[in-house]
Amino acid sequence: MSDLLRDLWYFAATSAELKRGQMFRREILGEPVLLGRDEEGKAFAMRDICPHRAVPLSAGRIVSENGVQTVECPYHGWRYGTQDGVCKLIPSLVKDQPYEANRIRVRHFPTHEANGIVLAFVSSDPRSTEAPPPAPQFDLGDFREPKFVIHRIFAATMDNAVVGLMDPAHVPYVHNQWWWRPPSTGKRLKEKLFVPRERGWAIERHAPSGNSLAYRMLFGGNVTTEISFMLPGFRWEVVENEKSRLFTLTCLTPENEKSTRITQVTYWKNAPLLDAMKPILVPAGREFLDQDGRMVDLQNEGLRYSPSMLWIDDIDVQAKWYLKLKREWTKSREEKRDFVNPIEPTTLRWMS
Repeated sequence: MSDLLRDLWYFAATSAELKRGQMFRREILGEPVLLGRDEEGKAFAMRDICPHRAVPLSAGRIVSENGVQTVECPYHGWRYGTQDGVCKLIPSLVKDQPYEANRIRVRHFPTHEANGIVLAFVSSDPRSTEAPPPAPQFDLGDFREPKFVIHRIFAATMDNAVVGLMDPAHVPYVHNQWWWRPPSTGKRLKEKLFVPRERGWAIERHAPSGNSLAYRMLFGGNVTTEISFMLPGFRWEVVENEKSRLFTLTCLTPENEKSTRITQVTYWKNAPLLDAMKPILVPAGREFLDQDGRMVDLQNEGLRYSPSMLWIDDIDVQAKWYLKLKREWTKSREEKRDFVNPIEPTTLRWMS
């Protein structure tokens, strides 16, 4: 697990998944994580193991203990605060057994909820109680909740999942359906300026070319688009003009060394045609993501025998940047200094 980055925010769940008074288990960076929403409506995340007898807390329930929201272990009734993981009650203790319950603590993951998604901060120090850095905002603005969400679990390392999803040259082969990119479209020269951004990079804002007709039909004129990537695994694309906005956020969360959860969250406003097309867009988006997933499955067949891959310029430069960013993040943590983005403004060219 040493190559998975820590001291960063990861996508944990959508707000809609967290029902008041309910909780469920999800694996994040090799840890069993209990995700839920307490009776006061606050999202929470903690390690899904009771330190007493190792029973999953997700099999328990949410209860109030002296006005504090807690998760009760189903085995012996120990209760842990939803917002700090500190033990609030050990019911079996009697008065002459002065054991301090608050000495016991379940690992707690700080959460941030906004725009209909919940992020969890994974520290490199499991015992840390320090306040985390601000969560990324992604320029989501006033979007309150997504129009739709799709997800798929890739049988892939975090690195292979990230590299595969941001590969610019696979589209005419993997996504060559009539409703997205039919073979009759042919290939065009793509030439884009990439610029450094916070813990990542962006394709500088530009007028879309290949999809310009479709965007004009959906939004009208003066449409621009921008695509960004940020460590540890967030990619977002915004298409907008002065009236309308379409925003797609793709979140990659490693479950463990061999499995990565992909969640695609889509927002828009002032786009009535997209509202009418939603019943078509959801299955189309799911199929689009499944196409990438099936290619990952095929790639795994080859990686069983040949674990190394060949990368070339310019189509694989983003993959190289990703690994360079990872190395710098790890080094900055080790040296206890600020992260320095090693990416320089660069124009990349490819046929796609």
